[in-house]
Amino acid sequence: MNEERKIAVEEVDAVEAPPKARVEGAGETFERKRDYLAGFLAQKPEPLAGGEPGGELYEAIIASLKEIYDPEIPVNIYDLGLIYGVEVTDDGHAAVTMTLTTPHCPVAESMPAEVELRVASVPGVAFADVNLVWDPPWDPQKMSDEAKLELGML
Repeated sequence: MNEERKIAVEEVDAVEAPPKARVEGAGETFERKRDYLAGFLAQKPEPLAGGEPGGELYEAIIASLKEIYDPEIPVNIYDLGLIYGVEVTDDGHAAVTMTLTTPHCPVAESMPAEVELRVASVPGVAFADVNLVWDPPWDPQKMSDEAKLELGML
């Protein structure tokens, strides 16, 4: 039962070329289609509401927060990362969520009141509310690059 298998080899001089693909109407030219981005690029951005990030009122509030400096660290409280959020309603109610560097900070009683006073004095703000939170706790990683550079941390 020992069958020997052999592979047949055929030698050829040439191989017939395969047929070329044909496309119907290949000689026709087509008109260029309208650029699909043309409509998108022609659109103008929708105006921002004043209380949205980038809006006038929101940016004015941020600017007022950047005028308040921590008494122990020569950096404003916004770049220091003490401001966790700013929300502004259409009727001018501004709510600022913030923290302090530590719960034992010497300005723990006066800083939120100063923030409330400064934000309430921004034209267009009818009422300001400051929420002081401790969670998540503040750490130096929350500082902006500008603040880190100012303090020699970069």
